[in-house]
Amino acid sequence: MSDHADTSEAPAGEHPGGDGAADRRLEAQRVISAPADRVFAVLCDPDGHVAIDSSGMLQSAEGPVVTAEGDRFVVHMDRESLGDYDLGEYDVTVIITRFEPDSEIAWTIDGAIRPPIGHTYGYRLTPVDGDDARTEVVSYYDWSDAHPKWRDSGVLPVLDASALRATLGILDRAVRRGYVRG
Repeated sequence: MSDHADTSEAPAGEHPGGDGAADRRLEAQRVISAPADRVFAVLCDPDGHVAIDSSGMLQSAEGPVVTAEGDRFVVHMDRESLGDYDLGEYDVTVIITRFEPDSEIAWTIDGAIRPPIGHTYGYRLTPVDGDDARTEVVSYYDWSDAHPKWRDSGVLPVLDASALRATLGILDRAVRRGYVRG
């Protein structure tokens, strides 16, 4: 495995969603020269989410470091950087839906939009060839289980594959060099 990002759509059988699900999931991967626990620590910290965001939407966060499925924190958002929908500044609540220490973390969001969108963001971490000092990190964005109102509206995906790749590059830097906490 190389140290560069590789982006692809996951095969339909690798996640729920039924027909067309592969068309509603993006993945990117990168090998980071750090142990999984150091990478995972950034992903559990609300300020870490802001620090590695390549979209420019995440402005700041409030809440404790997450430690379990069901944990929540608030992110202050602004979509101006995307140039698509003028929502002004708004807040979303990140809800952790999968939490496997040093292995996988995933979440959905809840905000003012009703019904909630229902898309999922996440990361899977795997030591590279038994080398605990290097971790393959897969970033994924899945909208196959999004509410049909949003899934079929044309507004999803919110991000594209280049945003996943860019965020992995920023994550690599944040793990190696640290990041500013709120």
